Amino acid sequence: MASGKLRLGVNIDHVATVRNARGAVWPDPLRAALLAEAAGADGITAHLREDRRHIRDADMDALQAGLGIPLNFECAATAEMQAIALRLAPHAVCLVPERREERTTEGGLDVAGDADRLAAFIAPLRAAGCRVSLFIGHDARQIEAAARVGAAVVELHTGHYSDLHAEGRLDEAEAELNALRAGARLAHGLGLEVHAGHGLTYDNVGPVAAIPEVMELNIGHFLIGEAIYLGLGPAIEEMRRRMDEARA
Repeated sequence: MASGKLRLGVNIDHVATVRNARGAVWPDPLRAALLAEAAGADGITAHLREDRRHIRDADMDALQAGLGIPLNFECAATAEMQAIALRLAPHAVCLVPERREERTTEGGLDVAGDADRLAAFIAPLRAAGCRVSLFIGHDARQIEAAARVGAAVVELHTGHYSDLHAEGRLDEAEAELNALRAGARLAHGLGLEVHAGHGLTYDNVGPVAAIPEVMELNIGHFLIGEAIYLGLGPAIEEMRRRMDEARA
């Protein structure tokens, strides 16, 4: 059992979404990331998509240069993204599945079905000093494959749990939560660090934060939305409070 202080990674993608909607230069993702850092975030996540729908290459450069906390570079496992990650050498690289037509990341990587390619993709990132994370579901086959291909971290996809919780399907949400708990135990037992994220809010974060093997939560869309009402700093501080309360 891992336990210990639970880290909060703040995803600032949707600051860039707002900026790009007007083709302007503001709001600035780096400024948001620095506010998140000041509010107690332990790291910043940014997803550089193939279509550059929110974060752009210049944003990644600015974040890597300007942050005092770790940068988690989220990307698809493509040659283009590998080259950018090797140039930037961020603290962490989180590999995610990506489809142009999706609104947000819809599921986890099929690591078991793409193990040889992913192992070859991960090796130079590890050699460059990046901690490689794989965004996957809680399926045991995928977790075991993640350990085999050389990942340091798995980030468990909490989107289905979050959707069930929001729809009031609480028995099903609890079953999904139990599956996440089992996945976290398995991953930890295989020597992987366990993170979790997607769709987490003030209302549903507690049970995930209480999973002792989970060492980090990555939360973005909800916090950027809540910042409209509270401001980004207070929104992050409230999430931090709820996470710490659940962990205790």
